[in-house]
Amino acid sequence: MTSPIRIAVIGGGLAGAITVNSLRKIPHVDIQVYESAPEFSERGLGIGLSKLALQALEEIIPSATNLLRTDAGAVDIGASRIVIGSGPKAGAIVCDIEGDAGLAMTRGPLLKALLSLVPKDILHASKKLASIEQSSSGVNITFEDGTAATFDAVIGADGIFSTVRKHVLQGAEEHGASPVGGWECRNLVPVAKAKAVLGEKSFEVDREYCWVGEGGFMMHALVDDGTMVQCIVACVETDFPPDRKRPVTRKVLEDVLAESWFDGPIGKQMVEIMLDQENPIGYSIWEHKTTPTYSHGRVCLIGDAAHTASPYQGAGGGLAIEDAFILGNLLSNISSAGELEAAFKAFDAVRRPRCQAVIDTSRASGQLLSGQNPDVGVDAEKMAAEMDVLFGHIDALDLQAHKKAALDELRKNLAH
Repeated sequence: MTSPIRIAVIGGGLAGAITVNSLRKIPHVDIQVYESAPEFSERGLGIGLSKLALQALEEIIPSATNLLRTDAGAVDIGASRIVIGSGPKAGAIVCDIEGDAGLAMTRGPLLKALLSLVPKDILHASKKLASIEQSSSGVNITFEDGTAATFDAVIGADGIFSTVRKHVLQGAEEHGASPVGGWECRNLVPVAKAKAVLGEKSFEVDREYCWVGEGGFMMHALVDDGTMVQCIVACVETDFPPDRKRPVTRKVLEDVLAESWFDGPIGKQMVEIMLDQENPIGYSIWEHKTTPTYSHGRVCLIGDAAHTASPYQGAGGGLAIEDAFILGNLLSNISSAGELEAAFKAFDAVRRPRCQAVIDTSRASGQLLSGQNPDVGVDAEKMAAEMDVLFGHIDALDLQAHKKAALDELRKNLAH
């Protein structure tokens, strides 16, 4: 090969950062990353990476687990307990999920750790994409600051409302993001404060708690080397504010959560934590219900730009890592820009069914945890059985078999 394959990654969040780590190791690929914001950063929300996600990340970055522990403040997720939080059965245990389930951290330090491995001269901030045009000479991209560049391919990692997605789907509005039917409010508080409000008993065993009930669910978990507690109140959404957010007040929470939450073991306390911050906001949760393709010509979508899932199974970060793992292996096995379209089609063929399954079960999990599954209600035994069905497939993926399927698809595409 006489010249490298030049690829632009649009979006410098987690999906973009993982992808550049995967692709920069390929000798025949030259990669540049463009972020619309003035700096590469992430909101300080908690994120969990499962054992499968960490396995995929280790394939991309050897010793990734050590990096996350030392540079991103990651802690073992360990055990988790799901408990009924409202109604006459409040306090009943749905199930215990025992340890070694992965790592928890906050997004900002995770992004910083991932980007610390990347040469700074390939990272370009304040570059908001304006347009994409494909031609015989490559993919032409124009930014809102008036600058332009031509690449052999473009990878869209620009999130749920992706500009690259609009190009790939050729403006198909019916496949845009839409409400899943829930909203959530978060607060990250020091562990001492969480213990004072929630009670020492919630921290006697190092585990994540998820309290489920009618109209919503509540979670709390240690992050940042065990110094902070991520607290979440998730509620059913029946109205859909156009800006996807709402002020959170005591009345708002009392209106959406069943009254029995406030007579239970956790409701009042978690409400106090949510309200004990400046201007608490509830953010509507949106998803991509379906996506007909993840690629168009030499342009490909990854991460939330391709397959935004609701957060109810905590699988979005893991899916982005899987994307980067598969894409890196595909691009390692082509030798010219002329083979990019075949690689992107292979990516779409294996990744889209996997990600769609997670989108669907994640939505169903949110309904289950909020007491909205009509066949289950807030019955602990029925809920445990349904959770086995909904969650079982996520970490059952065989990464090496998935990689082989992608490479087999690539070879088939190249043969035609």
